[in-house]
Parts: sequence; C-alpha cells; structure tokens
Amino acid sequence: MTGVAPAPDGAGDTDGGRRSAQRAARRRWLPRAVDVSDALVSLVVTALGLAAAIALVDGVTLRTPWAVLLVALAVGLGDLVLRAPLRLLATVAGAGGALVAGVAAQVLVAWAALRVVPGVTLTSGWSVVWVLLLASVAMAVGRWVWGSSDNEYVVADVVRRARHRTRGAAAAGAARPPGLLVVQLDGVSAPVLDQAVDAGLVPTMQRWVEQGTHRVDTWWSSVPSTTPAAQAGLLHGAADRIPAFRWWDRELGRLVVTNHPDDAALVEERLSDGHGLLSGGGTAVATMFSGDAASAFLVMSRGRRHGLGPGAGYLRVFARPFVLARAVVLTVGEVVKELYQARRQAVHDVRPRVPRGGWYVVLRAATNVLLRDLATSLVADALVRGDPTVFVDLVDYDEVAHHAGPTRPESLRSLEGLDQVLRILEEVAKVAPRAYDLVVLSDHGQTLGATFEQVEGRSLLDTVRALMADPDADGLQSVDGEQWGPVNALLTGVLGRPGDRVVLGPDAGADRRRGRSRREEGVPRVREHGRTHPAAGDAPDVVVVGSGNLGLVWFPDAPGRMLLEDLQERWPGLVPGLAARPAVGVVVVDSRARGLVAVGARGLRLLEADGDVVEGEDPLGPYPARARADLRRAARLADTGDLLLVSAVGPRDDVHAFEGQVGSHGGLGGAQNLAFLLHPGDLVLDDARCEEVDGRRMLVGADSVHAQLVAWLVERGVRPAAVPAQVWEDV
Repeated sequence: MTGVAPAPDGAGDTDGGRRSAQRAARRRWLPRAVDVSDALVSLVVTALGLAAAIALVDGVTLRTPWAVLLVALAVGLGDLVLRAPLRLLATVAGAGGALVAGVAAQVLVAWAALRVVPGVTLTSGWSVVWVLLLASVAMAVGRWVWGSSDNEYVVADVVRRARHRTRGAAAAGAARPPGLLVVQLDGVSAPVLDQAVDAGLVPTMQRWVEQGTHRVDTWWSSVPSTTPAAQAGLLHGAADRIPAFRWWDRELGRLVVTNHPDDAALVEERLSDGHGLLSGGGTAVATMFSGDAASAFLVMSRGRRHGLGPGAGYLRVFARPFVLARAVVLTVGEVVKELYQARRQAVHDVRPRVPRGGWYVVLRAATNVLLRDLATSLVADALVRGDPTVFVDLVDYDEVAHHAGPTRPESLRSLEGLDQVLRILEEVAKVAPRAYDLVVLSDHGQTLGATFEQVEGRSLLDTVRALMADPDADGLQSVDGEQWGPVNALLTGVLGRPGDRVVLGPDAGADRRRGRSRREEGVPRVREHGRTHPAAGDAPDVVVVGSGNLGLVWFPDAPGRMLLEDLQERWPGLVPGLAARPAVGVVVVDSRARGLVAVGARGLRLLEADGDVVEGEDPLGPYPARARADLRRAARLADTGDLLLVSAVGPRDDVHAFEGQVGSHGGLGGAQNLAFLLHPGDLVLDDARCEEVDGRRMLVGADSVHAQLVAWLVERGVRPAAVPAQVWEDV
C-alpha cells in the first residue's frame, strides 16, 4: 500500500493557511458578477444619456449608433486617468480649485471623447457643454423612471471600491471596529416624522423601526429651540452659551449672528473644551459648529479660517462626468418647482403664508440639490475612510418648511429625498471598514402660524419703538389705561412694598418725563437683525431681534441688564404694552424685588419663587408644562435679552414668528420643542438622564442628548470611558 508521509507538526496547517491567504488575495482582485453587471449598467446608462443629448444638440453628429458606446467608454476612462492629478491639485487649491479643475476636466474629457472617437463629428466646442448638461438630465430622468435614487449615482463608485476592500478584509478574517454616524434632519419634529411615515415618504426609517433594528424616542428641544443652540449642545454639550439665533453681545458691543463664519468661530471658541462629540478623529459635514472634529467640511465655524475643508473631498461632485452638470440642471429645476409651489399657494389663497421670493428661491434650490449631493458624497468618503464618528446636518426640510409651512405638501415631500440619502448611507455603511451605528435625530421641530407682523400690522421693532416713544402711539390705542388696569395692579404687587402705590401704564411717570432729554422723548435709535435705523449712531438705544416666535430686546446703553423697576421708571408703557398685544403671549423680565417675572395680558407668574406663584390669569397656561423651567433657564443665559417675548399660542397650537416665517421655532408652542431621536434598538436611553414632560419620560435639552451619544460611544468602545485631558489631546 502506497501512502503519503505525514508533514511535520504544524507544517500542513501553515502551508494550507498560506495557500488560503493567496487564494483570498487573488479573489479580492477578481471582479465579481455584480461588479461586472454594475459596470455594464453604468456604461449603458451613460451611452443612452449621451445618445439622447447628441440627438438634441446641433454641432454633434453620430455617423454610427455604436460610436456612442465608445464615447461613453472614453469618458469613463478619461475620468479614471484624471482622478489622481485632480486629487493632487485639489489638495493644494482647496474646494474652489476642485470646482474649477473639476469643471474644466469634465469639459476636456467630453470634448476629447467626442473629437477622437470614430463615428462622431464635432463642429462646435460649445456643443460639448450642452451635451454634458442634457446627458445629465437624461440620465437623471432615466433613474427616476426606473425608481432608483438619483443621489445614489453620486456615491456609486465609492460603494464599488469599498465593497472590494471589505471583501478582502473579510476574507482575511479581520473584524470591523465600531463607529457612529449621526444624521441630523434639521427642523423635523416627532409628530411630522409620524405623518411622513403614515404618508409613505420615509420608507427607510419606517423599515428600520418595523424590523426592530431601531426605535424612535422624542426629546425636548429647550428654549431657545433653534439650530445654533441645539448644535452647540449636540456637538459640544454647551447649549447654555447661545441665547438665540442672533443676539447683542454687550462685551463686543454688536450683534453676534451665528450663520456668519467669523461669529460662529467666536462662539465655538467660547463653548468648546476640545472634547466635543467628534473629537478623536471625527468628521463634521454641513454643521454650524465642528464638535472638535479632525476633518470639517462646509462647517460654518471653520469657514473663514479653514475654508470649506480639504479640496479633494469635493472632487466626486465637481469632477466626475455628469454629476455636477446634473446638479446644476436639477438646481434650476428646483427653482422652477419653488416658483410654481409659491404661485399655487397664492392662487388657492392658502393661509397663513408668507412671500416666497428673493434669495430664498436660490437658497432652497442649492440646499435641496447641490448641497445635499455634496453632503452625501462627503459623508460617504468619511465612512469609507473609517472615521470613528461622523455628523452631518441636512437642512432641506427646515428651509422649505420655514416658508411653506411645516406640514404643507412641499415640506413633507422634501423628507422623501432625505430618506433616500439615509438609504444610500446605509448601503455605504455596510461596506465601510467600521461597523457603524446609524443615529438619526432632529434639533427641533417647527410650528405653523401667521407672523407677528401679519397679526399686528407692524413689526416687533416698530411696536417696541412706539411703546418706548409714546404708549398712546397710533395703532396701539387698544393698549390704553383700561386694558392695563389688571396688569397695573399685579405689577404693583410685585414691585411695591406694602402700603406703596405703584402706578404703571401711560399715566405713570408723567412728572418724571417732563424735562427729559430730547433723546429720551424722541424716537429711540434702534437696530433689528443687524440692520441699523438710518438715524442711528454708533450705539443703538434698543436692539430687537426675532428668533422664530422668540423675541429678544436689549437696551445697550444700560451698563447691564435692565430690571423691571428700571424699565417702568424709564418707559412705563413698554412691558405692559407688549404683554397686552394679541400676538404676544408672555413677556419675561427680571425684577429686583421678585426675580424673573412672566407677564401676560391679564396676569403674571413668578418664575423663581418657591412653588407656583400666579397672580391673575396664568400667562403660561396655554404653553406646555415645561414652559416655566424653559423660560427660567433661557432668561438666565449670559447673553440673553433684557426682555424675552414668546408669541401667543392659538387654539390650533399656532404661533406667530417675529420674523417673516410661516413655520417657526425658537420659543414655545406646537411641535417645535418635540424633536426625535432614532437610534439602534440595543442602544438604550439612560432613564436617569430623562425627565417627565407632559406625562412622558424623555431627554430634555440638547446637552442631555450629547451626554447620551457620548455614553453610547463609550458603550460601543468607540471612545474611552474617561481620558485625562492631556492624554485625549494626544489621541
């Protein structure tokens, strides 16, 4: 019997393991059937798009139909050849250089393909541009007819390359480390998300919940329920540093506006401790603040000093054939869509509504097409790189809902596109080198309602000016002595000592007003939203800003925050006059005698007293149960206004923005404070971080959501539980 001598102990295992590794390495580079089919489909789709464009454009002629396949192939090869030099150029020249070089490369590749390929006649250079544009439209229409996501085309090559790498790593037995992707859907309230699920507009999120991989929780977005405050909390755990979207900084002597790069950088310097949510190698995309990320793209706080981020990250949109051209054409289409939808509201007399023109039309188009493509591409790159934490803010819904209304058809339909982005990112995450947990959340909601100016007939600025100059100014006669009577009596009890008589309203301080300076008697110098009144000097007497249905008023010429007693001495009609306006629900002001006071038209409430101290009708009655705690916190923030106003809440929970917005947030009322948190089912909310809100346990405030996200990072092992500051800086 002939046999085979056994190999030495372990030799057979070693040889077998080596051969297995070699076979796995060879398989890694061999194309799979799905890769071949993807390439063929891409080639055919490109060829069909080019054929449709060439048929419509003068100056380009096909002598044989097969030539279009060669053109499509040549375009694809040209893209591959130019990627490396374009990446090098973009690294040096930044995002602007990537845009210029990418557009030039697309035109050059298309021109070369149409010029060199046999069977094609090119007689006009301008025809190349039209071929690119029309081919992009044809391909986008084809994908729409087929039912696939149009955004998927932007990251298709990323997925293919990542799939190869992941397959090789899996064959080698490598385990994927954990990671976290957080997607913020700006302005989407928990009730609106429920409506979108019922309407079938968010099938990806619906599938996650129904399959049990994720669950949805509601969290309370505290006053000010606005994006800068929420992102300061979500990314840095420091929501208490921001009192509104814009505010008067007494130290700087000017308005700070968070969507200005310099101001955003200033604010981040104040709130960052270096250990933000994205510290330790994370990536921020399209956010207000960076979260201490190592890589930041389209981040407002880094825009002035660091630009838009590394230029190479933008090449997928700027340099790939047909991607940018498609985005430009669809952006124009979005402009047309917005003009039609705005006209439709006007024709059908939809109420409430606001004008939807000006720069908003362009902003919506750029947000819902170009910026969404860029964000999707940048996040996909970060996932494929294996960045441990990634945070992106998608603002499509918020931008539309401000002008159309939070539950209007065009607003809800924008969620359909955002859900497609989530599906794409889910596919990218599957082939990424890390096992990413996908968390989707909102920063606040929105509430419908006519604007303050539509209800009152004048802006909040003009109302404040009139009450400061003359309580009986034209248009304010309803705020007369009789109307002020109940508030006079109540404020007398707040400000006066037993036996004192404090008279407030238009008759108060008549003797004191005699002999005042012309400046105090005349129209005050004012500033609203950063615009100075023509008669203003360097320092305005009053600054008025609106942050949704939260209004703030400052008196910069005072050395510090003005108290109720000071205001009643100087402008006795101001506080009760504002509280009596039909569109105002409550005015919060600090007092020397009783602390913070919430003043309404027929009553007041002490916000810092032991227990509930209400005199007359409770001005917080129409608001949620957390109104007292939220207003007390907001009124004690460092840079808050001397006066805080929250609009009235109507019977349908409608509010009145102090800006030109039919959908607003910032204060209280309606769904604006009910944000959502969609997270993996095995990541559980810590009940110790939750509070009771209207009978439900939920996280309260963006800072608590930040703490929960950090706890999940620790639980998954993405982030160490406790790291000394110096050690963390070296990570």
